[in-house]
Amino acid sequence: MPKLTNLELTALADSFPYPNSPDHKIIASSLYQFTSHDLKANLGYLLPFVVDALRDLNDLFVVSDADQRVSIRPEFDTVEKRSKMMNDLALKWRIDNKFRILEGWRSELYPIYYPSSEIYFTIERSASAIFGFVTYGVHMTAYVAASDSKPLRIWVPRRSRTKATYPSMLDNTVAGGIGYPYGVFDTLIKECGEEAGFDPDLIKEKARSVGNVSYYYIRTSSAGGESGFLQPEVQYCYDLEVTEDTPPPRPVDGEAEDFYLWDLERVKEELAVGNYKPNTALVTLDFLVRHGVITPENEPNYLEITSRMHRHLEHPLR
Repeated sequence: MPKLTNLELTALADSFPYPNSPDHKIIASSLYQFTSHDLKANLGYLLPFVVDALRDLNDLFVVSDADQRVSIRPEFDTVEKRSKMMNDLALKWRIDNKFRILEGWRSELYPIYYPSSEIYFTIERSASAIFGFVTYGVHMTAYVAASDSKPLRIWVPRRSRTKATYPSMLDNTVAGGIGYPYGVFDTLIKECGEEAGFDPDLIKEKARSVGNVSYYYIRTSSAGGESGFLQPEVQYCYDLEVTEDTPPPRPVDGEAEDFYLWDLERVKEELAVGNYKPNTALVTLDFLVRHGVITPENEPNYLEITSRMHRHLEHPLR
């Protein structure tokens, strides 16, 4: 099997065609925008079979074939009303087995924003991709810095083989979605304890915000549920420098089976053979760029890679 280039790894996560490209025009011709009640915001793209599921819900939505829009009816005029309506619908679909993706029901709410930084409504996490909403997460890379005798090494977990999404694939040291009403750093502390057993004081003292990655993913069967749902995402990235004396990460909640302390050559090998979850591969590439491992001198597609891992998303953001 040919090894994946860094650009190909980037394209696995950032897989939705860019505007003005021929492929985008072809795909977009069949998509509907899910819009706000005032029609000012494109909150996400809907696939045709999702639009069909919304057509008979005239008391909830207005479906306009002329401009390929589905809008929430204006009488849902508060965050609370919109949130209840959207989550009641998601629960009904789950009970009716309408979409397989809802088999991964999380009982966790994601905030959907409009305008920027203002919550428009909240929705069950597993239903967010049905509507193509932007979702957010935190990813942290714990590493041991290089010394005179050893190279830089990264703590890499293997996901549980029983997980519904990307079983047995490699991940970032800690990663998790930002659910309502948690903030970014609150989520990081929570996930560090739940997934890896890291002491909160260690995270508060040593975790360092290093930016974010953004990309537009087309879900595959490995993600759980139907293939083809559109999933724009933003991941807030953190680095945690630890030492060999720091208590190592350990599986706590069953999300990970084990943690490995690997040097960068092993990490790059695992990336190249496709063993990383797509978005965690992108976060790892970002780590390698920031730490001077991937450079303009050794990566011919440097500009495209670094641009695509910070993609402009055409939807309201938090």
